[in-house]
Amino acid sequence: MLGPLGCGLQTGAGAVLNVMRPCEGQSLVVFGVGGVGLAGLMAAKIAGCDPIIAVDRLPARLALARELGATHALESKGVETLTEIRKITGGGAHFALETSAMPEVFRLAVDSLRGLGTCVLIGSARAGTEVSFEMPWLQGGRTVRGVVQGDSKPREFIPRLVDLFMEGRFPLDRLITRYDLPDINRAAADATSGATIKPVLTLPH
Repeated sequence: MLGPLGCGLQTGAGAVLNVMRPCEGQSLVVFGVGGVGLAGLMAAKIAGCDPIIAVDRLPARLALARELGATHALESKGVETLTEIRKITGGGAHFALETSAMPEVFRLAVDSLRGLGTCVLIGSARAGTEVSFEMPWLQGGRTVRGVVQGDSKPREFIPRLVDLFMEGRFPLDRLITRYDLPDINRAAADATSGATIKPVLTLPH
């Protein structure tokens, strides 16, 4: 169960707790609530963010996001979603976490920010992938930056996440589905479709 902390969960939680460092009551939107996005969402709850908005295309993931701390769950519908985010946050979010690595979603994340807001990109795009923003929009003091592994020092941050899990505040077990080794192809298919967040293969004793 600790395996996912070494990569995706450390990345998502670290992007919020180490990079954004939101104050209690600040708004945060997570675009893409797979493993990395849900880790960021749980970290946002720990930090006391409000509202916490989850955006995804899969209803099951949005339902889980609600259970893990999202105050709002929105299906990804482009401009329609942007309008709803601005309505919920009173004009724009303080923070946006982009995990999908899709240019159109990254642009949506940046456009969802209020003045002086920050968007952190942690989705991994293929080399050559490009995105564009309106320059006057960035001149409103908005920050766009990338993050590697949540800017974490693993020897310090992973034990911190373990402590939070033991306290019941970072329920990473809710993201895991176990499969017997002969079901490895089903595990891979479920991960690809989004039916499973973190598939774990159980080896025979």
